Amino acid sequence: MKILFVVDPIDSFKIEKDTTFAMMRQASRLGIETYVAELHDLYWESGSNVCARSTHIELLSEVAPGHHDWYARRETSVLALKDFDAVLMRKDPPFDMEYFYATHLLSRAKTEGAKVFNNPEALREHPEKLAILNFPHWISPTLVTREAERIKAFHAHHKDIILKPLDGMGGMGIYRVKEDALNLGSLIEGLNQNGQQTVMVQKFIPAIKEGDKRILLINGEAVPFCLARIPQGTEVRGNLAAGGKGVARPLSDHDWAIAKDLGPKLAAKGLFLVGLDVIGEHLTEINVTSPTCFQEITNQTGCDVATLFMDALLKALRD
Repeated sequence: MKILFVVDPIDSFKIEKDTTFAMMRQASRLGIETYVAELHDLYWESGSNVCARSTHIELLSEVAPGHHDWYARRETSVLALKDFDAVLMRKDPPFDMEYFYATHLLSRAKTEGAKVFNNPEALREHPEKLAILNFPHWISPTLVTREAERIKAFHAHHKDIILKPLDGMGGMGIYRVKEDALNLGSLIEGLNQNGQQTVMVQKFIPAIKEGDKRILLINGEAVPFCLARIPQGTEVRGNLAAGGKGVARPLSDHDWAIAKDLGPKLAAKGLFLVGLDVIGEHLTEINVTSPTCFQEITNQTGCDVATLFMDALLKALRD
């Protein structure tokens, strides 16, 4: 059996916390051959199938955190995506036009027989900030607009708000504006590019002090532990990339309720691995491009998320 991972350059992986690395490690333990390709390696030509310049890698048994020598490169060859047992799209955000084009190539590969996770059509239909609009009963008061006056009116009503770009990741470009409206005008101008870009505005949720919880769904089923990313110091963002502290916790009853509502619906669309972001009782994002936090949850709880994932993937391939 062989799996192709479509990824960022693998020398950039921080293997002590990288989720794709955890997937690869578990695949290797199961005797599955691991191949990697980047977006620029994908192509299609008339009269042929969607192919990728694919590098077969072997994971090394002894790996030092922070080192690049965690794998050995074997042969590199051009292979049709349909000839892999599974293709895992694990390219990190942002969802830019190159990512968009890649999903179209992956959609074509699907029609040729490739098994692609997550479903490329679903990736296009579920931008991570906007996907929550499909579940308005779980979200806090939210506005999506490019109009400055609407944002100011939203602030005047809710007093304490969060502004965020629609294409950000890792907490980039997220700002809080309190009741004094300090710098609101300049923040709007910067985020909406003087009315040229759409932004999301949400009522501030005080429960962020208890953490921005990442709930993982694997083929519709929730992992029983989440990772609460807790802001540190004066920071309002809990994202690990923004310095948040990750603390694994069992899912609360409310977390389970959200997961059981969304899980089957998202799985039915071909979203095999999903990361729900929840603050307090409110859903804030639905991450589908490259959900993370496998290793943090596993290291703190003993719940082997990579094993759960690979077992579910193999079952899906058999079914």
